[in-house]
Amino acid sequence: MNKLNLGILAHVDAGKTSLTERLLHHAGVIDEVGSVDAGTTQTDSMELERQRGITIRSAVATFVLDDLKVNLIDTPGHSDFISEVERALGVLDGAILVVSAVEGVQPQTRILMRTLRRLDIPTLVFVNKIDRGGARPDGVLCEIRERLTPAAVALSAVTDAGTPRARATALGPGTDPRFAVRVGELLADHDDAFLAAYLYEDRVLTGKEYAAELAAQTARALVHPVFFGSALTGEGLDHLVCGIRELLPSVRGSRDAPLRATVFKVDRGAHGEAIAYLRMVSGTLENRDPVTLHRVDHTGRVTEHTGRITALRVFEHGPAADPSLATAGDIARAWGLKDVRVGDRAGHLDGPPPRNFFAPPSLETVIRPERPADAGRLHTALRMLDEQDPSIDLRQDEENAAGAVVRLYGEVQKEILGSTLAASFGVRVRFDPTRTVCIEKPVGTGEALIELDTRTHNYFWATVGLNVGPAEPGAGITFRLAVELGSLPLAFHKAIEESVHTTLRHGLFGWQVTDCAVTLTRTGFASPVSAADDFRAATPLVLMDALRQAGTEVHEPVSSFELEVPATRIGLVLAKLAELGATPGVPTAEGDVFRLEGTMPTSLVHDFRRRVPGLTQGEGVFLAEHRGYRPAAGQPPVRPRPAGPDPLNRDEYLLHVLKRV
Repeated sequence: MNKLNLGILAHVDAGKTSLTERLLHHAGVIDEVGSVDAGTTQTDSMELERQRGITIRSAVATFVLDDLKVNLIDTPGHSDFISEVERALGVLDGAILVVSAVEGVQPQTRILMRTLRRLDIPTLVFVNKIDRGGARPDGVLCEIRERLTPAAVALSAVTDAGTPRARATALGPGTDPRFAVRVGELLADHDDAFLAAYLYEDRVLTGKEYAAELAAQTARALVHPVFFGSALTGEGLDHLVCGIRELLPSVRGSRDAPLRATVFKVDRGAHGEAIAYLRMVSGTLENRDPVTLHRVDHTGRVTEHTGRITALRVFEHGPAADPSLATAGDIARAWGLKDVRVGDRAGHLDGPPPRNFFAPPSLETVIRPERPADAGRLHTALRMLDEQDPSIDLRQDEENAAGAVVRLYGEVQKEILGSTLAASFGVRVRFDPTRTVCIEKPVGTGEALIELDTRTHNYFWATVGLNVGPAEPGAGITFRLAVELGSLPLAFHKAIEESVHTTLRHGLFGWQVTDCAVTLTRTGFASPVSAADDFRAATPLVLMDALRQAGTEVHEPVSSFELEVPATRIGLVLAKLAELGATPGVPTAEGDVFRLEGTMPTSLVHDFRRRVPGLTQGEGVFLAEHRGYRPAAGQPPVRPRPAGPDPLNRDEYLLHVLKRV
């Protein structure tokens, strides 16, 4: 049987969870369509999701269309949970982007479509809520072509839009004489062979030939079919199901190929055990199989650990079914992989590490338990949540051991995190004010050395020399050798490199150092006295001495923005942008609306987004995306340094080492 891993994505409230319910009902998986408002949906299984009526974590359900098995992945729509969307994108064969026929293309819709197009994920567009008052299918189709993709082709049309009588009818060469011209011209833009056949006067292309070329170009993400309907009533669903079956590419992998799978979600069972969700790429997986997991960190370094499957559930008709064999294209839940984390790759490792499609969170906050006695439970709970969402980048609070620091995309995520800790772990917490996460970059070069001298007392039985300087933008941290690899035992080399990456999590101002080249210039050891711990202890001191010589500059995150503003309010909006320190471009008039692009510090995005409705009388549209970093203006912001011995304080650090030895 062919298999299709299908994602449903949308701006919040466009109706994607309702569409998921309708598809499951259509396929006979559920007897009744659940309600988001009533909290009875299949995929929103968390109590918080049911209470708030939003999707917080991705969920999987399966149904069958003829000979096609579809693993349906429902993803969050709120921008604060974009990391969940990112993990889902990495396992998709195709996607449905849901757009409301009333609200139309919204900010998050544009971000999602840009990402889908960037990744060449075959995508269908479903315009939902055609029966709701204010539905404007023709206007929304124009918005899709103008703001999402010019290669959108409508495969259905709407009558009686905005009323309970709204109906969607299929379009094709036999139903609309203009259809062949519109679709033919669009397809001819992307394929020279089809263009030649389309222009050949002695023969008219058949409907089957149009359909075959449309399917081929949809599978290559060159064109994007658009369907209209209502998830609430099921109107237009037959057309969409036909599109899923005939236009999106399915997979059928070989069982003889090596095991390759990706962990895209981690849950916890009733007894706290880890449950890994794996997307099978090739090979097979069964209960009791040993599995090697590869983990690629942000520097590109690969570590591996092994585990054994103690139970396996493959998603079949509906939720996860009985234990069975998992093969290419399947999504399986696996028990027994104790140290598993989201992003791990199982089995054979090939190709580059998975890309980050969205920028990492640019905000952080400190979480503290309301009751000091709950500190241990809080850290245990956060470690479990960090397994499920590594983007929170959990670490201990530098100023108070009872607290912890986590990364965030927004304030809603912070609210959900607090509610989750209270409801699932019984820990009530309070948050410090959210702060923007900056980075540091070296601005010059520096070099330092600690040399082993066997004639005198040594704090470190090690020689370590390091050179620090700028690297190319986006390079992260590069570690190079100016010494022969065999000049030290391999374990000592690894100890130095690991210490470099660990130490640079906090630069001169306390922020992560990036775009930094570190070169190992000198090494030495005294056998058999020297140990890897000597190199781990010496490296931070040498590195920070060199970094102090090089100097660093703090950079703050910057977002690009797009604004649509009524002409009568453009002056007020420009004045507010100037007051906040944003850099707007020249407004462009489009009828009675001005379109405005520019940049602003990411720290201002949340506050400005809240102000947009008031500034524009509820008619403004604001879209912001992370666009990198720029030098922070004024006095550089400082982040508290970690508790414990600080290599920036040489005397204190050496005293700690002396006590250790």
